[in-house]
Amino acid sequence: METALLYRYNQPIPRYTSYPTVPFWKDAPDIARWKDNFTLRFAETNEKQGISLYIHLPFCESLCTYCGCNKKITTNHKVEEEYLQVVLKEWSMYREIMGELPVIRELHLGGGTPTFFSPTNLRRLITAILARATVHPDHAFSLEGHPNNTTREHLEALYDLGFRRISYGVQDLNPEVQQAIGRIQSFEKLKTATEEARIAGFTAVNFDLIYGLPLQTPERLSQTIRKSVSLRPDRIAFYSYAHTPWINCSQRLIDMAQLPSVEEKLYLHQLGKVLLGEAGYANIGMDHFALPHDELYIAWEHQRLHRNFMGYTTQNSGMLLGLGVSAISDTGTAYAQNEKKLGDYYRAIREDRLAISRSCYLSVEDLVFRRHILDIACKGYTTFEPAYTAAYAEWTIPRLRDLQRDGLVLLDDYGIALTEAGRPFLRHACKAFDLRLLRDEKVREGISLCGPAETTKPLFSNAI
Repeated sequence: METALLYRYNQPIPRYTSYPTVPFWKDAPDIARWKDNFTLRFAETNEKQGISLYIHLPFCESLCTYCGCNKKITTNHKVEEEYLQVVLKEWSMYREIMGELPVIRELHLGGGTPTFFSPTNLRRLITAILARATVHPDHAFSLEGHPNNTTREHLEALYDLGFRRISYGVQDLNPEVQQAIGRIQSFEKLKTATEEARIAGFTAVNFDLIYGLPLQTPERLSQTIRKSVSLRPDRIAFYSYAHTPWINCSQRLIDMAQLPSVEEKLYLHQLGKVLLGEAGYANIGMDHFALPHDELYIAWEHQRLHRNFMGYTTQNSGMLLGLGVSAISDTGTAYAQNEKKLGDYYRAIREDRLAISRSCYLSVEDLVFRRHILDIACKGYTTFEPAYTAAYAEWTIPRLRDLQRDGLVLLDDYGIALTEAGRPFLRHACKAFDLRLLRDEKVREGISLCGPAETTKPLFSNAI
């Protein structure tokens, strides 16, 4: 039955790390308005909840063609010094408008490849950040690492600074698949990196795996998963490969003829879920699986999960500040993204202005429907608000009725809850509350009916 439903609901839908989603961020990048919003929200949340801090470190030594992240490929490690100087200046600019010491509850280093930077430079960066902040007693510091270049020196330096979780990008362990995507790393390297993280004192190691990659077969995916779970990572993110070469230029190097068909990809998705379940990993939400002792599993079990641009997290801080090129900030009532091009980011910070390239300020309606989407993604249910009965009737209820008929949600006058069968279709329930996307689809449908067929690419390519 679930396989038939997967075919029926195999549609491109956002992963909802934000609402409104990034394609609908249309507000002008007004720096003064952003500063006012940031200052107000910081004053409201810092002391009570603390803040999350994301630092984007974009450099990689080699190109992974599947990757949709903002990255800069270079083997010249002299770039580290310049980048750190600019990021620390950006931090100083935000510190000036905070008005009090920030309480850092969550800190994540993402990329790119954070472990491209030397242990000495990472220590210098984090030490400088923490020198002008207070660390929350219930803090969570984490980073993304590459098994090929994460050394014991990296791990020991970061452990000393409070880091306890590391995520390794595994993707696939088959040599043919690795060659097709430019991600060459051996199982032995992964095993060593995992063991050294635990020896250094890290209490959690995560793996990222991807299904739907070129030349991936059920046998190859099974082998990847079985080898991966033999190392007992505490958490596994099992992502769908989204082939969007019109957005990510590096993906143009992938031979589309080598990609699995829709039917094959659906089978890979199902196979991976089964294998992870058999290995003791619980499916706690969109793409995420965790062992019962993991903090994320415990937060899910007690309905304390939160979701932001770093994915699922146990830390529901008041706001997220993103530093570095292309980094995204979320104050709770507004979003802002930094310049995506390194030169533009450098130029803005050196000219003593924040490097905001686009933003989105949430309306009262946005805040209500953001709450619905977060509730479904993190708790599996949400309750309606009477003031929005008309909006629900026009946009939300018709889509929930379809899910209800298929036994995927329980629906009444007060709200909805996912059924056990509906949990794999969590994003479809979220979409029923995505008024921005639903209204846009209606407009596009009208344009298509009244004129030439729409020629632009779809906004999202995150189908199952």
